[in-house]
Amino acid sequence: MIKTSLERSLDFYTRILGMKVHRKTEYPEGRFTNTFVGYVGEDEGTNLELTYNWDQPEEYNKGNAWGHLALKVTDVYAASAYLKEQGVEFTKEPSPMKNGTRILAFIKDPDGYVIELNEPLS
Repeated sequence: MIKTSLERSLDFYTRILGMKVHRKTEYPEGRFTNTFVGYVGEDEGTNLELTYNWDQPEEYNKGNAWGHLALKVTDVYAASAYLKEQGVEFTKEPSPMKNGTRILAFIKDPDGYVIELNEPLS
């Protein structure tokens, strides 16, 4: 995921969402930084790669191919209340899934990437 502010993104993914930084590497000759964050280490499960290009002056166009990430939480309503307290933007308030059995909510990260919050199937 390309990020316009690494500090803002790390604050969101670590402080607000509770992930940990598992690796951060700066590439001075390429003028970018790669940071891997996740709930478990890189060898144990999925991590997100956050890429910050040092000289990018404007926001990136994500195009029309991006959908969203999905994170499982035990209680979407409680998670949503916490995220609202943190000032996180919602694109869909928590509610039952249409034609389904889950409770869902959708939020945006600081760069506008959409993240789905969902509860385990009941």
